[in-house]
Amino acid sequence: MQLKNDLYLRALRREATERTPVWLMRQAGRYLPEYRAVRAKAGDFMTLASTPEMACEVTIQPLERFPLDAAIIFSDILTIPDAMGLDLYFVQGEGPKFKNPITDAKQIEQLPVPEADDLQYVMDAIALTTKTLDGRVPLIGFSGSPWTLLTYMIENGGSKTYAKSKALLYKTPELAHMLLDKLAQSIVKYLIGQIQSGASAVQIFDSWGGVLSPADFRQFSLQYMQQIVSGLKAAGFGDTPVILFSKGANQSLEALSKTGCHGLGVDWTIDIDNAQKLTGSRVALQGNLDPATLYAPDEHINQAVKGVIDAYGNQPGHIFNLGHGMQPDMSPDKVAVLVDAVREHSTK
Repeated sequence: MQLKNDLYLRALRREATERTPVWLMRQAGRYLPEYRAVRAKAGDFMTLASTPEMACEVTIQPLERFPLDAAIIFSDILTIPDAMGLDLYFVQGEGPKFKNPITDAKQIEQLPVPEADDLQYVMDAIALTTKTLDGRVPLIGFSGSPWTLLTYMIENGGSKTYAKSKALLYKTPELAHMLLDKLAQSIVKYLIGQIQSGASAVQIFDSWGGVLSPADFRQFSLQYMQQIVSGLKAAGFGDTPVILFSKGANQSLEALSKTGCHGLGVDWTIDIDNAQKLTGSRVALQGNLDPATLYAPDEHINQAVKGVIDAYGNQPGHIFNLGHGMQPDMSPDKVAVLVDAVREHSTK
């Protein structure tokens, strides 16, 4: 399908663009009243995420409000553990939980490696959304990283210390590697399915990469993201751009840029020009405004956006984004200010 707006894909390939493309992590979500209405109709998160028509609707909602340059499919990073039999559900105020979390070695040994069609509802949502977008903008597919998925599977939800996950790494590294390898294999199949269903690019969210030491990051996170990038290329999907976003792992940006990925997400704890020095011209950079800036007065948002664009400089390969995701209590009006500021300052 011919794209009417391919700025995002051109920037990922570090081609010249007439302005900086912009999209936002969690751009479809609870800060939008129209999202909350669909979520209420669905009754629970998993019904919303696993009903293609609803997932399509909320994916496109932010594009109806803001002139964004990409859509990202509405889903969750924990779909693969769910397909492995852990049985995902969500607790109000607490977030994701599993009915069958990983508690022993035997479970890890017996875990299946799901096929893409074990997550057919995601493929159907991507196909429907691609068809509905009709070339308006590219659609981004995604997955959690192996390390990030491992933490949720072992901790049975989020964690402040990651004690159980790190204990697995240090006490029984062979079991950790077995689980990470199964997850990496699953993610390759999952992302291939997403690409075949219509995703124009895919992003790997390594949300908890930053809780590992640099040495542990290389062994338990980077190695498996590299396996995914290489696996996609080996399967003939090397032309589809892959973005790695490893939050808090700025010390590893140079190593991440050498994986063969097309782009790196950058959080807000590093200046984007310093990220650029570390990664050279190997990859595009996506980011990196502190999301909390959206609580500020309009002029502050405007100047903060200008600051990121000016710091990146007049060279190809920048995609404007937040350094992480939107929060539920943020105002849609502030998103409009941000998107307008990106268009204004990057066109200049």
